[in-house]
Amino acid sequence: MSRQRVDSQGSIGPNDEVMPYSDDETDDELDDETSESEAEVAPEAPQPPMETRPPGGFRQLTLVGWKVKANDRAYHQLPEFKKKIFLCIKKSRYSGNAIKTYKYNALTFLPLNLYEQFKRVANIYFLVLLILQSIPEITTLPWYTTLIPLVIVLGITAIKDLVDDLARHRMDKEVNGRKCEVLLDGRFQDSKWRNIQVGDVVRLKKNDFIPADILLLSSSNPNSLCYVETAELDGETNLKFKMGLRVTDERLQEEQELAEFNALIECEEPNNRLDKFTGTMQWAGERYPLELDNMLLRGCKVRNTDVCHGLVIFAGADTKIMRNGGKTRFKRTKIDELMNYMVYTIFVLLILVAAGLAIGHTYWYQDIGSRAWYLYDGKHQDAGYRGFLSFWGYIIVLNTMVPISLYVSVEVIRLGQSKFINWDLQMYYHEKDTPAKARTTTLNEQLGQIQYIFSDKTGTLTQNIMQFKKCTIAGRSYGTTSVIFIEDWNRLADKKFDFVDHLLVANIKSKKDKDALEFFKLLSLCHTVMVESNDGELVYQAASPDEGALVTAARNFGFVFLSRTQDTITISEMGREATYEMLALLDFNSDRKRMSIVLKFPDGRIRLYCKGADTVIYERLSPNTRHKDATQRALDMFANETLRTLCLCYKDISASEYESWSRKHKDAQLTMVDRDAALDRVYEEIETNLMLIGATAIEDKLQDGVPETIAKLAKADIRIWVLTGDKKETAENIGYSCSLLTDDMQVHYGEDVNEKLRIRQADRRNSAPQTIRARKKKPAEPFFPGSGKNALIITGGWLIDFVDMACECEAVICCRVTPKQKANVVSLVKKYKKAVTLSIGDGANDVNMIKTADIGVGISGQEGMQAVMSSDFAFAQFRYLQRLLLVHGRWSYIRMCKFLRYFFFKNFAFTLVHFWYSFFNGYSAQTVYEDWFITLYNLAYSSLPVLLVGLLDQDVNDRLSLKFPKLYLPGQQETMFNYKNFFISLFHGIFVSLIIFFIPYGAFLQTMGQDGEAPSDLQSFAVVTASSLIFTVNLQISLDTSYWTFVNCFAVLGSIAIYFGIMFDIHSAGIHVIFPSIFTFTGAAPNALRQPYLWLTIILTVGMSLLPVICIQFLYKTIWPSVGDKYEEDLKRSEEEEARRKRPAFQRDRPSRRSAYAFSHTPGYANLISTGRSIRRRPQARGGPQDGTREHSRRDAQAM
Repeated sequence: MSRQRVDSQGSIGPNDEVMPYSDDETDDELDDETSESEAEVAPEAPQPPMETRPPGGFRQLTLVGWKVKANDRAYHQLPEFKKKIFLCIKKSRYSGNAIKTYKYNALTFLPLNLYEQFKRVANIYFLVLLILQSIPEITTLPWYTTLIPLVIVLGITAIKDLVDDLARHRMDKEVNGRKCEVLLDGRFQDSKWRNIQVGDVVRLKKNDFIPADILLLSSSNPNSLCYVETAELDGETNLKFKMGLRVTDERLQEEQELAEFNALIECEEPNNRLDKFTGTMQWAGERYPLELDNMLLRGCKVRNTDVCHGLVIFAGADTKIMRNGGKTRFKRTKIDELMNYMVYTIFVLLILVAAGLAIGHTYWYQDIGSRAWYLYDGKHQDAGYRGFLSFWGYIIVLNTMVPISLYVSVEVIRLGQSKFINWDLQMYYHEKDTPAKARTTTLNEQLGQIQYIFSDKTGTLTQNIMQFKKCTIAGRSYGTTSVIFIEDWNRLADKKFDFVDHLLVANIKSKKDKDALEFFKLLSLCHTVMVESNDGELVYQAASPDEGALVTAARNFGFVFLSRTQDTITISEMGREATYEMLALLDFNSDRKRMSIVLKFPDGRIRLYCKGADTVIYERLSPNTRHKDATQRALDMFANETLRTLCLCYKDISASEYESWSRKHKDAQLTMVDRDAALDRVYEEIETNLMLIGATAIEDKLQDGVPETIAKLAKADIRIWVLTGDKKETAENIGYSCSLLTDDMQVHYGEDVNEKLRIRQADRRNSAPQTIRARKKKPAEPFFPGSGKNALIITGGWLIDFVDMACECEAVICCRVTPKQKANVVSLVKKYKKAVTLSIGDGANDVNMIKTADIGVGISGQEGMQAVMSSDFAFAQFRYLQRLLLVHGRWSYIRMCKFLRYFFFKNFAFTLVHFWYSFFNGYSAQTVYEDWFITLYNLAYSSLPVLLVGLLDQDVNDRLSLKFPKLYLPGQQETMFNYKNFFISLFHGIFVSLIIFFIPYGAFLQTMGQDGEAPSDLQSFAVVTASSLIFTVNLQISLDTSYWTFVNCFAVLGSIAIYFGIMFDIHSAGIHVIFPSIFTFTGAAPNALRQPYLWLTIILTVGMSLLPVICIQFLYKTIWPSVGDKYEEDLKRSEEEEARRKRPAFQRDRPSRRSAYAFSHTPGYANLISTGRSIRRRPQARGGPQDGTREHSRRDAQAM
C-alpha cells in the first residue's frame, strides 16, 4: 500500500489525519530544500509535490564500493584499491587508524596561521598600510605606528590558536598511543591504535574504548550481546546494546577460529550517518545482511561485557565519528553583518576624505606652495603628482578610522558573555547537576533579537517521563478509577507503577477477558527493550520512554518481559513462563510510525503483532475488524486529555504466506542499493488486514514553569510556534495547558487555511498584471482582519503556503510534522520574513531544526544528547529560556551595541582632528599627535573602559528584565545599533574632534605663557589636544555607563593615569638620549603641562565636548525617557507606595524613634521601687503608661 502524498496548493487541501510523506535527510541535504519550500509561486505554475528528491536521497550514494577481507592486510593494498593523490603518486583508499585533528605543525604554524588571519579584510588593509609606510615619498607616520598594533592583534590571535592546537596535538598523541589486542600471525598481540588496519580482527575487554568502526563477531555474553556507552559519540550515558550475527557467534569464539576467519564484507562507503549502516558478509558460500546493530563505532566504550571480538571495517579518518567532525554550519549575527558593512562604509569615507584633501593639496601647491621659496624641497614634482602622493599620505594618517582592534575586542566581549551564561546558577538544574552551557561564543547578542521561537513538544515543553494512564480494549476504556497497588498478586510488578483500574485488574486476574490478555501480551512482546537483572530486580533498557512505559505496564498486569535472544523472546504470562520464536522484527522509524514483530507461538501458530500511530494503523485494518468506532472515540477523548496514543493490532499468518514473504524479506535484507526502501515495501505487504485490539494512552506532563515562560516571552513580542508529530487534538490541548493558546484567541484550522488561500490565489489570478505590480509595492491585506488575537493549528501538508498567514498569528501549532518539515518551517520564516529565529528541542528529530535556525538551543532531557551536541546553547529545562533571552540575551545585545557605538565614536574623534589640522598645514598629510600616542591610543589609553562596558554594563538588573518583558523590544526592532546610530556616532566624533582641535588652536593663537614664552609650538599643541581627547573619551564612556563597579571606576582612572605615565616617560630626556630618532618630543609634556593656562584650555575643551551630551541625556531622561527608564521609574514609585502602605505604626528598635524613653510623658516606677511598695498593677491602672506610649507612637507616625 503506497503512502499518500499531500498537495498543499490546489483546491483540495491536505487531510489533517494523513501523515505527509518524507524521508530521512542528512544535514547537508537540507541546504537543497529551499527550492522545494518556495511560498511565493505563480498561481498558474504547476506545483511540484512536497518531495522531489528520490526516496533515500542519501542512500543513492551508498553503492557497493567498500570491500574488507578479514585477516588479509595484503588484500587492501591491491592496485584496484589505490587512489591518485598527486600526479602519478597513489596510495591506498583505506585510511590508517592514526587520526590527525591538529591544524599546524612546527613548520606550518607561522605561514598557515598568518594566511588564515590575513583572510580578514581589516588585517590585509593594515598590512597594505604598513607597506605604504615603508615608501619614503608618501609616508607621514613611522612604520611602528601600524606595525605594533598589527603585531599585537595578530599575536593575540596566534597565541590563542597555538594553545588550542597544542591541546589537539596532545589529544591525538594520547588517542593514537592507546593499546589494543590485534590478531597477528595467528595470535592476539598488543598493538597501538595507530597501527591497526582495515581487515584486522581485534579483541576488546570491559571498559575498553573502541578503536575503529568494527563489525561485532562474538562476545562473552549469551547471543553475542555487547553493551556500549556512546557518551563520546552522541553524549548519551545510558547503555545501548549491539548484537553479532548468529553464525559468527556460534563459530567464532576461539582464537584459532578467529585466525581462520576469511569472510569478505561488502558495504557502503565511509560516511557520517551515525544512524545507518548497510552491508553484507560473504562467508562459506552464504551471504548475511549487516546493519547498524552489528557495528561497534569508534568513540564508544565497552560496558558490562567481559570480552568481545570484532573486524575492523572503517579506520581512522573513515570512521563515522571522524566524518562527523567535518564542516559545521557557520552562523553569524545580524550585528556581525552590520558591523562589516559599517567597516566598508568607513573604508569608503576614508577614501573620499583622503581624495578631497589630496585635491586640496593639489590646488594649494599650485597657488601657494610652488611660489613660496621657503617651501622648496628640491624635488621637481608637479602639483598633480604631489596631490597623488598626498592621497596615500592621508590614507596612512587617517587609517585609524578603521579600528584594528575592533574584531579582537568583540571576541573578548563575546567570550566573557558566554562565561556569564555558563556561571549563572539560576540556570543550573540541581536534580541532574546540569549547568547552562554556551557551546558557541559568537551568537550571544543575537539572543537579544529573537522574533520567532520554534519548539518541539515532547521533552521540551513536557518532561518526557511517560506514565501509562489509560487504555481502551475491545471498545471499552479503562483507567478512570482510583489508585491501588497490585504487587500482592504479582511479585514481579514494578513498585513505582501505581495507577490501575480495579475492573481491568479483575478481568486480568480472572483470565476471562481474552482481549485484555492479548492486549498486554502484545505489549510484552512487540518492542525492542533489553532487560538486565540488578540484585534480583528486572531493569529495562528502552530506546524511548514510551516503549519503556508500555513494557512496564504489561509487567504490572501480569505479562512480564524476562529475556530475549537473537531469535527468541521469553515472558512470564500470569506466572507461567513462555518462549516465543521471533521470525522477523519490523522496526519503527519516523516514516512508518509503527513497529511490528512476527512470532511463532509454542503451539506452532504464526502471528504478527503491530503497534503504531492511529493514522497509519487505521488505513491498514481489516474490513472485518471490530470496535473500530468505539476505539476512535476513545482515542479522541485521550487526545483531548493531552495523552499520547498508540493503537495495537494483530494478524494471524499461515505458514505458506509467511514462507513466501520471508523470501522477499531476506532478499530485501541483502540488497545493497536503497535497502531501507526495499524493506519498507516488503513490510507494507504483510502489515495489511490487521485486527484491532485497542489503544494505549500515556501521559507526558508539562515541565515546571512552562506556562509562565511562554506567557512572559509572548509579552516580549516573541512569537512561539510548536512543531510536533502528535495528533491535532493532543497538540491543541497541550497548547491550552501551556498558555500558548488562550481563551481570547480565535483558533484557525487547516480547513480555514485552505479556504483563505483559495480566495487569495483566485483573487491573484483574476487581477490584471498592472494591479499585481501595484500590490507588490504596498503590503498585502491581512488574512485575519480586525484587532483580535489569532492562532493557527495546521498539519505538515500546509507548510508551503502558510507563512504570511501564520506570521499574523500570536501562536502557531504545526502537528503531524516530520523532522525535515520542522527544518522547512524554520527556513521558510527565515527566508520570507527575514526574522531572527530560535529553535529549541531535546531529541535527534530536532537536530535539523536546531541547525537551521539562527540560534539552536538543546535541552538535555530523556532522549539523549543529540540535540545538545548540535546546539549553540544548552540547558536542562525549558523555563530557563526566559532568562537566557530576557536577561543574558538582552544584556549582551545592549552591551555590544553600546560598545560598538562608543568604539566608532572614539576613533572618529581621534582621527578627524587630523582633518581639521590639514586646513592649516597646506593639506600636507602631517599629523597633530605625537607618533607614540597614535600607536598606543587604541591599545592602552582607551580600550579597557569600553571593554568593561561591553562585559558588565546593565541598564536594569535581571529582576526588572524578567518582570518587564517589554524591555526586550529594542533588540527585535534593532533600534540600538543601526546605520542611524552609526552616523550619530560619526557626527558626534566630528563635533568632538572639532572642539578638541579649535579650542586649543584658539587658545594657542597669540598667547603668552606664565614665564613670558609663547606656548604655541606644535609639540605643546599636540600634548594639549591629546590630553583633552583622553579626558573626553574616558569621561564620555563614564556618562554612557549604566552599571558602575569598582572595576569600571578603576579602568577609567587607570587609563588616564597610564596615559600620563607613558607620556611623561617618552617625553623624558633619558629615553631621548637612548633613542634620539624615535622619541623626539623631549620635554614637551613637562613644559606644556606646567602652564596653568593650558590646563584651563584642557578643562574648557573637555567641558565643551561633554556639555551637549549631558544636556541631551538630561532631556532624554525627562522628556523622551527610554522604555527601561519608564519601567524603572514605575517600579520605584510602586515600591515607595507599597512601603508606605506596609509601614507599621510602631517598630521596636527603630533608630529614628527618639521619644520612647528619654523624654517620658508619664511618671515612671522609680518612686514605687524606692518606697518598697508592690509593683503589681491594679486592674484599673492597666492602660496608663501603655496608652501614653501608644498615643505618642501614633503621633510620631502621623508626624512622619
